[in-house]
Amino acid sequence: MNLEYLQAFYTTVKFNSISKAAKHLHVTQPGLSMQLRNLEKDLKVKLLTRSNKGVELTEEGSVVFDYASTMLSIQGNIQRDLKNLKDNSPKLIIGSCKSVGEYALPCSVYTFKKTYTELDIQLEVNNSSEIIKKLRDHTINIGIIQYFDRLDDLELNTIVTDELVLVGNSKVLKNTITLDEFKKLPLILREKNSGTRHLIEDFLKNKDLDINDLNIIYDLNSPQAIKSSIISGKGYSLLPKLTIVQELKEKTLKTVSVENFSTFFNYYITYRKNYDLTEYEKMFIDFIISSKRGFC
Repeated sequence: MNLEYLQAFYTTVKFNSISKAAKHLHVTQPGLSMQLRNLEKDLKVKLLTRSNKGVELTEEGSVVFDYASTMLSIQGNIQRDLKNLKDNSPKLIIGSCKSVGEYALPCSVYTFKKTYTELDIQLEVNNSSEIIKKLRDHTINIGIIQYFDRLDDLELNTIVTDELVLVGNSKVLKNTITLDEFKKLPLILREKNSGTRHLIEDFLKNKDLDINDLNIIYDLNSPQAIKSSIISGKGYSLLPKLTIVQELKEKTLKTVSVENFSTFFNYYITYRKNYDLTEYEKMFIDFIISSKRGFC
């Protein structure tokens, strides 16, 4: 599989626009469209359909998008590690859950880098359970996660409080629904073991409900893929408010209140209790929990 084509597809979905993706990748729109067609030809499936609201993932496209995220991350890690062998500049590797890492954190990294220009900053984005695993495996030393149980071996510092909200597309008519109505909605949720899924399960437990009581039509491991599905009218989802700021401004997504539903939670920056932080890691932790962080 051609990774250049895969990158073109992944970026198009992320930007929900061929023109914006082409600009980001520094290619022409016809050139990007050809790369997308070539990927579909290689895989023998249709991945995207175009609409006046951007691009829409097909069912096959959703599957490929999930794998693309992983494959491109591995490619980036290979390039990073080979570069590190040749480069003696100081390094800061940050692991982050997707809710923060894909939306809010890039602006913070940019701001921090402007102060510490000599620093090589690398951001690894995954779900919270994988970030915790990487911390315990000593693959990374600091991470940003949603709260999980049984973290006695990790230090936790609160960054910001967020809220889990029910969202549908702009055509949704109701502003408020009952819990019984919520249980019948076609839901597209984050994958098992993600921080968001963990929060949903905890909420349901407090209501004497189980995840199997919901009408889940499928799971995706990408907030962006979930949002694309919702915008195209495939269903609803429960997402952190931090991840839908832009869509709410553009009115492509709409929040729906669920009676007696209130799920606030914290994001934390975390590291192993027995680990001695480097000076740059200490400075980044102080920066990210301060008002200077400048989330996007």
